[in-house]
Amino acid sequence: MLTGFKNEPLTDFSNPQNVAAFQKALEIVKENYLGQTHPLVIGGEEIYTEKTFTTVNPARPDEVLGTFSDATAEHADMAIEAADKAFASWKHTSPEERARYLLLAAAEMRRRKHEFNAIMVLEIGKNWVEADADTAESIDFLEYYAREIVRIADSSDKLFESPLDEQLDYQYIPLGVGAVIPPWNFANAILAGMTSATIVSGNTAVLKPAEQSPLIGWHVAKLFFDNNLPAGVLNFLTGEDGAVAGARMVEHPKTRFVAFTGSRQVGVGIYEKAAKVQPNQKWLKRMILEMGGKDAVLVDETADLDSAADGIVASAFGFQGQKCSAGSRAIIVDSVYDTVVEKVIERAKKITIGATDESNEIYLGPVVDPEAYEKVQDYIKIGADEAELALGGKVVETDGNGYFIEPTIFINVPEDARIATEEIFGPVLAMLRADNFDEAIRIANDTDYGLTGAVYSKIRERLEQARREFHVGNLYLNRKCTGALVGVHPFGGFNMSGTDSKAGGPEYLYLFTQGKIITEKL
Repeated sequence: MLTGFKNEPLTDFSNPQNVAAFQKALEIVKENYLGQTHPLVIGGEEIYTEKTFTTVNPARPDEVLGTFSDATAEHADMAIEAADKAFASWKHTSPEERARYLLLAAAEMRRRKHEFNAIMVLEIGKNWVEADADTAESIDFLEYYAREIVRIADSSDKLFESPLDEQLDYQYIPLGVGAVIPPWNFANAILAGMTSATIVSGNTAVLKPAEQSPLIGWHVAKLFFDNNLPAGVLNFLTGEDGAVAGARMVEHPKTRFVAFTGSRQVGVGIYEKAAKVQPNQKWLKRMILEMGGKDAVLVDETADLDSAADGIVASAFGFQGQKCSAGSRAIIVDSVYDTVVEKVIERAKKITIGATDESNEIYLGPVVDPEAYEKVQDYIKIGADEAELALGGKVVETDGNGYFIEPTIFINVPEDARIATEEIFGPVLAMLRADNFDEAIRIANDTDYGLTGAVYSKIRERLEQARREFHVGNLYLNRKCTGALVGVHPFGGFNMSGTDSKAGGPEYLYLFTQGKIITEKL
């Protein structure tokens, strides 16, 4: 019997020993992990393709971190066939045995935590604290889902008596082959979470990490390969154009479900493709989708304004604003609007910018790639026409020609402005003025998304009103709207934020299974 779940502790970087340990891990990664060429893994076989692509450091784009094989649609077919073959036996493997693979992976990741952190610092520009939280969340997913599958199995294996003189057996059985398509922004945690949920539930997986972050994806997958996970249970594909292998993974008639986290545009495309029933397809594919947000932090006139300003800045600029949960809108009641704006700007001016591998004192790293760099700049230009630029708005020139953009704040933003309604995924904050709390709630809900939100108020009636009326999947009262913990804040949202799958919660693994009732006449 597994003991109770506990969240992985975060590293205290005020401790010099922890700083030294992290610096050592950076050295190990730079000396031993970089410059290698990595294969596809299909049915346990490594495949190196003639066509390859590289992953680079967004702080120094000329710095190549690794070379990866470029999968084709044919490779996707091969991987799905291998996964389908492996499913025939893996689905009968006991939940306890499947769970052990997750616990082994968690233990090894915990031993090498800073090495996984360091890869993300280099590959996607996370600062030390953000990378450490990402890896801790990954460990949490592995530990939590291992326990969850045993709990579900214990509940489903019980025999029940029927009033009709029958014996009933209610089981949760696996679905089949899953296409696992994680994002780059939580390149360890979400990848590990969706992959481990797939295989621990008795399914087999074809995993395709985001093209911006294949290196961390490779090292997570290798935790399972090195522990002799049966061939074909986990297949690993990489590709420079995510739509090539990824599209075939979604469309293939033997794909039973798709677990995806990423942009609304890609998610909607996946939803449409998966809805079409292909020749010889025997099921309707299940969709487990998380697609972003345009999240708001609301502040009324009774709030602790210093705490609210801290929460706004952390929510808006943590990991360069590249979180689906990022609080990219701050909606402030008019009577305290100017005061809150002043406090937020004061804090944002103190944000340090630079290559995150150089110091734990760096808060804001680069955005992830040239496409993001250009997109954020385009939105800043749009914002300059729609509202008043109060801070930032410029790129930051560095010796490494990295993709750095200043923390940018627009004030007096109209509620229908593009910067107030469209997901930007960068360090851009829109600050909106509301006449009163009712209007602030209305503005917050006037969006296509519904992922996270935060409310700062000392009035109980308003907090209760927010509970009833603020339409988001994760609502936080008097705290920031980022930083969900596995097993504590099950994560997922409404509307165009996805299917409200609630990752890290007690219902999540049910999405990877199907109920089967067996009745025997006594």
